[in-house]
Amino acid sequence: MSESLSSANDAGAPLELSLVVPIFNEEESVGPLVERICEAMAQYPSSWELILVDDGSTDATLVNAKKYAGRAGLTLRIVELQRNFGQTAAMQAGIDTARGRLIATMDGDLQNDPKDIPSMVSELERRELDLLVGWRKNRQDGLLLRKIPSWCANYLIGRITGVKLHDYGCSLKIYRASIIKQVKLMGEMHRFIPAWVAGVVPSSRIGEVPVTHHARQHGVSKYGISRTFRVILDLLSVMFFMRYKARPGHFFGSLGLGFGAIAALILLYLFFDKFILGNDIGTRPMLMVGVVFLLSSVQLITTGILAEMIARTYYRDDASPNYIVRQIFDGSQS
Repeated sequence: MSESLSSANDAGAPLELSLVVPIFNEEESVGPLVERICEAMAQYPSSWELILVDDGSTDATLVNAKKYAGRAGLTLRIVELQRNFGQTAAMQAGIDTARGRLIATMDGDLQNDPKDIPSMVSELERRELDLLVGWRKNRQDGLLLRKIPSWCANYLIGRITGVKLHDYGCSLKIYRASIIKQVKLMGEMHRFIPAWVAGVVPSSRIGEVPVTHHARQHGVSKYGISRTFRVILDLLSVMFFMRYKARPGHFFGSLGLGFGAIAALILLYLFFDKFILGNDIGTRPMLMVGVVFLLSSVQLITTGILAEMIARTYYRDDASPNYIVRQIFDGSQS
């Protein structure tokens, strides 16, 4: 059974904080996770809710999560996705479902510590930020396969996007709901959330704070070294969207004009060589190079014009979600 997320957003009174946790095949972790969250939030002075997004788990994750429905002092909502859509889509589903003025996100593998959340909320309010990112300063992961690729990725992302953070990959973040709900997450772009938020608010309203990081206790990591290559491709997409999303014609047009300038120089030189100096140019490789650059220039400029047309269609597109919800379980179902 499918349910409209918009109707879920309207149900009930607004809360102060929504804690969103995507989970996938975490049957051993989900129980201790809920226990730790309840313990960490026991002294939180304002209203809060926990939203678990089951991203098409094939084990007992969903069954174990539902055991905590109706627990005293816990407002639990479980969003069950129809299949595995990936962490980004699961996070988007949780954000869309959240009713809190603030939204916190974290991983469901027990590596993030929910005890950091209350202090992060206070820090975000004190510094008047729109996004506060966790920094796993003492990261409990392997050096070669996790830490070094992460350091390289963080440096590259900071250089290209202009949002300089120590740890883009930490899922423990606090957002103002009014800001993060203006950002649509797609693909595997959850690791670039600060860059997307920087497209909505000034980067000065994005901060970071050191947080606790634990070694994985149950299950296996869903990520490997292959993620590094996907990050590079995603980073190129982020760079394009941040700089040229509303004017893609400038990107392709600039390349086209550059190629055209090279073609013009080559062909002018050959023209001078042929008609002024009287040399034969019919078999010269430079002639073929000049023609290829000229054709490439025309093609890139044409692509830029088409991209501008597509961009205008994109801005009129409906905001259809990149996930399908099977049902939302809030404890009222039997």
